[in-house]
Amino acid sequence: MGRPVPTEVQPLPDRRIRVRFSDGKEGVVDLSHLAGRGVFRAWDKPGFFERVFISPESGTVTWPGELDLDPDVLYAQATGTSLPGRGERAA
Repeated sequence: MGRPVPTEVQPLPDRRIRVRFSDGKEGVVDLSHLAGRGVFRAWDKPGFFERVFISPESGTVTWPGELDLDPDVLYAQATGTSLPGRGERAA
């Protein structure tokens, strides 16, 4: 069995998302630290952040324009676990 992948995503207030994964685990990820920075400035457009979805092609949490987030990082943040293949001091 491969790494868990996102299967559901729901936008929440304050630039947070609730993500459920293929292994049944889920959690809330705070993305507010990314808002307004680089490509994530797009989230400042009214209603844009709420357009989040799971890309059928890549299996990642995505916004229009192919703005996506690493599923391994999301899993670690949502479940409070280490990144796959990295020790506790993951960058």
